[in-house]
Amino acid sequence: MISRIFNPAYVDNLINWLRTSGIRIVVIIIGAYVLLKLISVLIERAEKVIMKDTGDFFADLETQKRVKTLGNILRKASFVTVFVLAFMMVLREIGIDIAPIIAGAGIVGLAIGFGAQNLVRDIISGFFIIMENQVRVGDVAVVNGTGGLVEEINLRTIVLRDLQGTVHIFPNGTINTLSNMTRGWSRYVIDVGVAYKENVDEVMEVLKEIGEELYKDEKFRPSILEPLEILGVDNFGGSEVIIKCMIKTQPLKQWDVGRELRRRIKNTFDQKGIEIPFPHISVYFGERSKPFAININREGGKSIPSDEG
Repeated sequence: MISRIFNPAYVDNLINWLRTSGIRIVVIIIGAYVLLKLISVLIERAEKVIMKDTGDFFADLETQKRVKTLGNILRKASFVTVFVLAFMMVLREIGIDIAPIIAGAGIVGLAIGFGAQNLVRDIISGFFIIMENQVRVGDVAVVNGTGGLVEEINLRTIVLRDLQGTVHIFPNGTINTLSNMTRGWSRYVIDVGVAYKENVDEVMEVLKEIGEELYKDEKFRPSILEPLEILGVDNFGGSEVIIKCMIKTQPLKQWDVGRELRRRIKNTFDQKGIEIPFPHISVYFGERSKPFAININREGGKSIPSDEG
């Protein structure tokens, strides 16, 4: 082996190979790297052009979500395509016939296709999720009963992170229900319970004033699309009358606005003396079972029932 390496003919062949195929392999690797960087730059510039500020926060937010989702998919697809092509070209320069590899890959792919039906189902489902714009990166969605922030959307999986920080990964083909809570706009619905003794018309006027003050607040005004809407008396509870309200907000802002709305309702009700009841039970004995009075003999320490009352 050592004698072969130092054989002048072998060294000449190696040098010739390095001057031809070796250089071409280096060029292929560098070209693939440059091409990937170029594609990444083009995608990034396209994202910036599409997401150029139009002055409409609502439209910008929706556009950013969709562009970010599609941009990630294009980057991953470009990487796989360029890598596979560069790998095949390097194999050819090394002297390996890639025709049988391509034919074998087709046969193996066909066999895998029959055995990996779930994988094919996941990819097809992911394709339609992306193309139909059902959910985007940055949305808050509920997938199969689990809610969270959408961190990744791939052709095979969708990744959610819930409020506790737990990451949930769902194969796209297993998604039976998908609820997008932040597409286009969001809404916060609140049930306000007040005591039965309160005048509901006056309470609704107070709620309307609270909603108008919140709508005019400079801190929350950009997040609110429409003022608080009072739907009216919605239900009679065990110890309270339910008044249903709702407020329309920008996507992802419904919880911030809703918490502030609840804080203002509590403070205002306390100031105006409007009772927010807690669950309690009133005991009624009926006409035939009236409570009887008890006279206490303090000297003897005995209690004597009385028929009075």
